[in-house]
Amino acid sequence: MPGPKLNESNRDPHGTRGGTRAEARYVRSSASKARVVLNLIRNADVKTADEILEFTDREAARLVRKVLASAVANAVANDEKDADDLYVRACFADEGPTLKRFRPRAKGRAGRINKRTCHITVIVDTMDDAQLAVREAKTVKQGGGRGARVAASRAARVAASRRDGTADGASSAADTDDAAEEAGN
Repeated sequence: MPGPKLNESNRDPHGTRGGTRAEARYVRSSASKARVVLNLIRNADVKTADEILEFTDREAARLVRKVLASAVANAVANDEKDADDLYVRACFADEGPTLKRFRPRAKGRAGRINKRTCHITVIVDTMDDAQLAVREAKTVKQGGGRGARVAASRAARVAASRRDGTADGASSAADTDDAAEEAGN
């Protein structure tokens, strides 16, 4: 029995409404296992979704990450969209055919083994203006993130070291403050 598509409203009956899609068919995993991973990335921007999938410790995450990368590549190559402005509009896993196998059991009986497959679909689309504004506000609030602060701090230390002529980077606190002002400007 197929599970519910939690984002059914994002698709029309033919699955053609908006966005660029990628699909992996006949994946040797059950649809329920794939849905657990897909629920993590739904409505997330592509960069965040890729980071989530990279550090999710499930086999289905590796497969979904490939489908996500394919959807982004399709959007960039075919629809000429910017990869930084994409988000996961819809993602779902439908059941595929089940391979039926049998194992011998006691007293001449046979035990059935179902090897399930699924079809994983990821649809990416460009963020609207409201979503882009929220993303920009987060970036401005973070001030470029820790990496920018570390780079500025290192640049200040290197400038102070070169100005003082010391190879080991030892300088006074006043020199470091002056170099930080120079790096900030």
